[in-house]
Amino acid sequence: MAMINLHSVSVAFPVYNLNSRSFKKYFLRMATGGKVVEDANKHVMVKALNNISLRFEHGDRVGLIGHNGSGKSTLLRLLATIYEPTAGHLTIQGHISPMLDLMPGMETELTGYENITIRGRLQGLTLQEIKQQADEIAELTGLGDYLSMPVRTYSSGMMVRLAFAISASIKPDILLIDEIFGAGDANFIEKARQKMISLLNQSSIVVLATHSDELITEFCNKALLLEAGQVKFFGDTEKALEIYHNKG
Repeated sequence: MAMINLHSVSVAFPVYNLNSRSFKKYFLRMATGGKVVEDANKHVMVKALNNISLRFEHGDRVGLIGHNGSGKSTLLRLLATIYEPTAGHLTIQGHISPMLDLMPGMETELTGYENITIRGRLQGLTLQEIKQQADEIAELTGLGDYLSMPVRTYSSGMMVRLAFAISASIKPDILLIDEIFGAGDANFIEKARQKMISLLNQSSIVVLATHSDELITEFCNKALLLEAGQVKFFGDTEKALEIYHNKG
């Protein structure tokens, strides 16, 4: 069974070249994400996540909510092992499949079909698995003959559709999602939604960051409300959304 356990976890980033007192005050005033602190050596640090203890278990569909700078993306990158805790302990059981920034690794001089093969291999799929899923991936993109053309000829929306379709070919234990809906026409968005429902049903744990109340309500059985890098509420989705919108 998949499991995620965070015990007193913090993630802090150093901020360099803040020697001017006036500039430092300006920075402190303008900072909106996390908590700005100084360490013992007077170095300025931004605590993007501050002393978080959480446990996600099999069947959890967790919606991450909070204003920009609250720590949602940092938490997802921590769970994806892109970041490491600067304090506390993180334990993960199960294979992690992040759907965060979909675009890195896209080779613009190669065709859509060639990118399906390359990105599929980077995601851990075998050539046989890629071959088996190639038609399904191509159908999901809705790009037709454009898949035989270099990606540099695509619009930004077409590139996102290709990247999403490739990324959605995974079969994860733990699925991490960061604001991936909204690229393309209504037909593609509906196909993407149905594919996401399929992925959600296959996954043991899902953590979804979104500003959409509708997606939280539709896909999640729990919600985690973050504020300035700390947990403000974790539990019932309706209650979390009430607090987020200052109704509770």
